[in-house]
Amino acid sequence: MLDLLVGPIAKLLDKVIPDADERGRLAHEIATLAERQAHEIAKAQIEVNKAEASNHSMFVSGWRPAVGWVCTIGLATNYLFIPVCNFILTINKHPITVPPLDLSEMMPVLLGMLGLGGLRTWEKTKNVARK
Repeated sequence: MLDLLVGPIAKLLDKVIPDADERGRLAHEIATLAERQAHEIAKAQIEVNKAEASNHSMFVSGWRPAVGWVCTIGLATNYLFIPVCNFILTINKHPITVPPLDLSEMMPVLLGMLGLGGLRTWEKTKNVARK
């Protein structure tokens, strides 16, 4: 999307600014504007996350472990409990089978948390983690 805007703006800069170096600098500034804004938003979110995680109240800093446990229980149910139940029901010749859970909404949350956990592990191995 940004590439579609940079081309016409660069052509406009060619007409308005005679200095080639200044045109190149401004074109680069415009091209990196969205990336810098996204980076600033990410940095602000990191600061919010730090404040939440440092709070001693379970209602503020306890949501991450709670989400982790909910995801763990969902995975255990889908890949351990339901297959074992279906196996027992099949052995007993029961006509009911328990359908698997739809994990399409939970998996992005779980994988995101695992990714953050992996980054934390990487920080610890590089000795850049907070104490």
